[in-house]
Amino acid sequence: MGAAWFYHLTRRPLEATLPMLLTRARSAGWRVTVRGTDRTRMEWLDEKLWLAGDAEFLPHGMSGGEFDADQPVLLTVDPAVPNGAACLMSVDGAEIAPDEASAMERVCILFDGNDAAALAHAREQWKALTGAGCAAAYWSEESGKWEKKAESG
Repeated sequence: MGAAWFYHLTRRPLEATLPMLLTRARSAGWRVTVRGTDRTRMEWLDEKLWLAGDAEFLPHGMSGGEFDADQPVLLTVDPAVPNGAACLMSVDGAEIAPDEASAMERVCILFDGNDAAALAHAREQWKALTGAGCAAAYWSEESGKWEKKAESG
């Protein structure tokens, strides 16, 4: 059973934090699916990842193509995980069910700590996942660096 790691974004935006987390997941040898809630927003993230520069190049693709299964990082709004990901990342409040979290090596839930609705949704996700027996960790960048602030399971 994998663990759900919650990332409370307060200093750097999603488009700055996501490449760092994707690089770490890829370094662990994992394929990653990034699940969002809005196709236009995911296309925007796709563009940001392509423009991140050579130092942070992350091979990836948007779902719905012929080669979804081959993508090391796949951005999607669909519940499916066609690339055989070991890591599932949720952005913009995308849902992750406890059984999905259990099937993955890692689940990462990134949320905007400056948005009250996003914060409330992340708290509900924490309750749902830990209530179902998933191990979880809460990470905050409030001090300027990522620090683990809480753990469950």
